[in-house]
Amino acid sequence: MLLLHFSTAFARSVDFSYPDLDGNIHKLSDYRGKWVVVNYWAAWCPPCLEELPELEIFHDAHKDRDALVLGLNMEDIGLQKLRDFVEEQFLSYPVLRVGSHPDLPLGRVPGLPTTFLVSPEGEVVARQVGPIDGKTIEAFMSNYKH
Repeated sequence: MLLLHFSTAFARSVDFSYPDLDGNIHKLSDYRGKWVVVNYWAAWCPPCLEELPELEIFHDAHKDRDALVLGLNMEDIGLQKLRDFVEEQFLSYPVLRVGSHPDLPLGRVPGLPTTFLVSPEGEVVARQVGPIDGKTIEAFMSNYKH
């Protein structure tokens, strides 16, 4: 498993707001005080599908404590089709609709999946291009020095 890429170039405060599948707006800044795993993905992407169970396990283990996952879906598909897909995958973390040509406030998304790790202070501190697992995220969080 590749490790998250850390760079001081990423260490900057950012914000965004996108709707979830029920139309509720989620702002990244609403989650200050917790680690936020921001995962750009699409249902047609095999590596994305590979990591969804890992992200769900991580989210379930951390959501009431120190971290959560936000899934940013990067495709133009019907809302009901996306809802059905999320339900079939048993995803409990918020899935936000950003479309296939979104504004990318966190940085480049050179391929899918791409995951950004946002610190409790609201700074983007790491990026992973390709699948990621919960143990890698947990290791980064525990070793991170602000």
